[in-house]
Amino acid sequence: MYGWIWRHLPGNTWVRAVISLVLVVAVVYVLFQYVFPWAEPLLPFNDVTVDNQ
Repeated sequence: MYGWIWRHLPGNTWVRAVISLVLVVAVVYVLFQYVFPWAEPLLPFNDVTVDNQ
């Protein structure tokens, strides 16, 4: 998959590296701003099984 993306990016190696970095930053941004907040209520991280005594 990464090879396919690399082959389809325009420019030489340096341009491809910069575009790849921008794509990675964009994906991380979308994950942290939209996907993780949407999925957080669906995950059982706050469901504890230990009772306070």
